[in-house]
Amino acid sequence: MSEKVMIVDDEPNILELLEYNLKKEGYEVIRADTGEMAVSLLAQKKPDIVLLDQMLPGLDGLGVLKKIRSADDFNDMPVIMVTAKSEEIDKIIGLELGADDYITKPFSPRELVARVKAQLRRAKRSDVSTNAVQAFKTLKIDAANYKAYIGDDELTLTLKEFELLSMLMANGSQVLTRDLILNKIWGYEYFGETRTVDVHITNLRRKIGEYGDHIETVRGVGYRFNAKE
Repeated sequence: MSEKVMIVDDEPNILELLEYNLKKEGYEVIRADTGEMAVSLLAQKKPDIVLLDQMLPGLDGLGVLKKIRSADDFNDMPVIMVTAKSEEIDKIIGLELGADDYITKPFSPRELVARVKAQLRRAKRSDVSTNAVQAFKTLKIDAANYKAYIGDDELTLTLKEFELLSMLMANGSQVLTRDLILNKIWGYEYFGETRTVDVHITNLRRKIGEYGDHIETVRGVGYRFNAKE
């Protein structure tokens, strides 16, 4: 069965361009030209990934993203923001709200398809770590089931946040460069920006509370998980 890609954009030419290039790669395409239509189709069509324009009439892309991330059935579904907004703050807002990636218009169809493929590969992976369970004090990672806990409380992490935490904990005090993290977690070397990693790290620190301080920034290099008391 073909993987389903939902494209949400109010520009007919963009919808046609995306649909053509995605169908050429064998994907089933679901089109929506409003945020409200996208939300309605999510439950009906159950896409595997969403390409979401930020500037939509009515319910905008960020509003749709919030609804996706607040729904249990779609919390881990990859979302790529496709937007004409290229300012740094616009990208950061999208990432902070849970977007996995972003691409700005005008874009290369080849690059966009590569990002879709990378996100879908990552979503299907089940081997985040060689360790089935990792733990530090009351923080526990269940890699086999993609769950994380502090004590008995399950954390609400996106797929990328989960993989970041698992990767950092699995590598102990080893410093992981931003480029390495981008390649391992996002699945590509030449697309995307390391700022994506920084924003996801910030979100992860906030969600794991007191343990956030154990994710250390190594200036000019990357990050590591300090398991010392």
